[in-house]
Amino acid sequence: MPAERFSAATYFMVILFIYVSHLMSTLGKPKSWINFLPPKLQTLHVANKLRDDPVAIKLASTDFGNIVREIPAAVLYPSSINDIASLIKFAHTTSSAPFNIAARGQGHSVRGQAMARNGVVVDMTSLKNQKNGYGIKVSGSPSMGWFADVGGEQLWVDVLHATLEHGLTPMSWTDYLYLTVGGTLSNAGISGQTFRYGPQISNVYEMDVITGQGDFVTCSREKNMELFFAVLGGLGQFGIIVRARIALETAPKRVKWVRMLYNDFSEFTRDQERLISNNGLKQNNALDYLEGLLLLNHGPPDNWRSSFFPLSDHAKIISLVTKYGIVYCLEIAKFYDDHTLISMEEELQVLFEGLNFIPGYAFEKDVSYVDFLNRVRSGELKLQSQGLWDVPHPWSNLFVPKSRISDFNSGVFKDIVLKRNITTGPVLVYPMNRSKWDDRMSAVIPEEDVFYAIGFLHSSGFNDWEALDAQNKDILKFCYDSGIEVKQYLPNYKTMEEWKNLHFGTIKWRTFEDRKNQFDPKMILSPGQRIFTKVKLAKII
Repeated sequence: MPAERFSAATYFMVILFIYVSHLMSTLGKPKSWINFLPPKLQTLHVANKLRDDPVAIKLASTDFGNIVREIPAAVLYPSSINDIASLIKFAHTTSSAPFNIAARGQGHSVRGQAMARNGVVVDMTSLKNQKNGYGIKVSGSPSMGWFADVGGEQLWVDVLHATLEHGLTPMSWTDYLYLTVGGTLSNAGISGQTFRYGPQISNVYEMDVITGQGDFVTCSREKNMELFFAVLGGLGQFGIIVRARIALETAPKRVKWVRMLYNDFSEFTRDQERLISNNGLKQNNALDYLEGLLLLNHGPPDNWRSSFFPLSDHAKIISLVTKYGIVYCLEIAKFYDDHTLISMEEELQVLFEGLNFIPGYAFEKDVSYVDFLNRVRSGELKLQSQGLWDVPHPWSNLFVPKSRISDFNSGVFKDIVLKRNITTGPVLVYPMNRSKWDDRMSAVIPEEDVFYAIGFLHSSGFNDWEALDAQNKDILKFCYDSGIEVKQYLPNYKTMEEWKNLHFGTIKWRTFEDRKNQFDPKMILSPGQRIFTKVKLAKII
């Protein structure tokens, strides 16, 4: 009987009993709390790995965004990938009204994308320390070179440390490393390295996927390629990634990290676009990383993502921001080791010639490769210690075509962001090359050869996030009214029609829908994305 049917007193006793029974189970006693799971789930052979206690339910019904809350019926803590396959196959085959299933890694979504109301959330991190899991294994072959076979539940920071033991590293990263491999590959995985190395989905050789029918399938560009391209950037709609084979290269040891300030947006974007035009993988005179951000009149010029500017220069930077309202910061990095130190310095000097930043406002740091890639972590830990990490994050991430970036600057950065003066958290703006993406994948990007990633990474209190959310909506409205064909990254739409018309477009939607019918015909997976909202799945009873 579902908990909501009990009287208040009975409900309290049931919750207490579940908690005590679960505590006993950790001491080797029988998991009698299983009897309180919905009857459909009690018949599964993995029922002893399902939990519906308050602790498990609370974790699975929230995410990093702290805005959406969806209550699942239960949470699966798998000890093997077979547990996941069994659950999905059960949902697919045993009922004409299947229940929803969502895979949850670190829960770093912001709008409930990894949730499953009345369904089952699969806690992928439960696989992390299992002996029969994939873990992280570095190998090589004459045809592919070096690569790492990585469990979908593994964190990128652990992949970094494991591959560095072999003197190797993945080529493409996200700015934040405490995310799961399966999670970022289900979206795209972008950062300042994307202009040269492509998103993380462009650096995958092979995957093992459990489809929405419960089938275990190995796929690549040569084998089961339709599933391979569907899953990469597929928002979890076609299968759960349980292993990915990631391309590796020789790891550098150090990073020359530079920031330059601009008060002219056209000069800022012109320099960015010039720098990313050198993007060959074997090209020596190319940068390894390029991003940009806005400096706004909200306290010190550093933010939680990284502490960069010398304290002695804070006053003059703040004065510059006060004068112009918005200052544009170009951030670049060049990787090197002991053998390439001299050539790195020479290449940077060549690249810097002709850049139009404000004289006297270039700042340099020299850091280890690990410290650079993991630069966001220290800010996270600081916010956690202050109780400011687990707060609402009304983020908005957009891809804007190069041809309209100037209009975006005047209509959004100046007429909305600057005038309202409520923006909290970093605002990123940096270009990418479309040639580094593969249109056969499910990820959606603008049609132009160069487009910009814009990230409004807001943090707020629990009582004032709505104002930032309203600003996000007004930014989108401005783009739609102005004919700027933006695409959302980590998209948030509420209806199938919005997904079709605003995100995918007719042709890409047809492919996406066909793949859904092929690999998850009962539309079980990832309901939190709200893509196929016309389909009503059953509540587990």
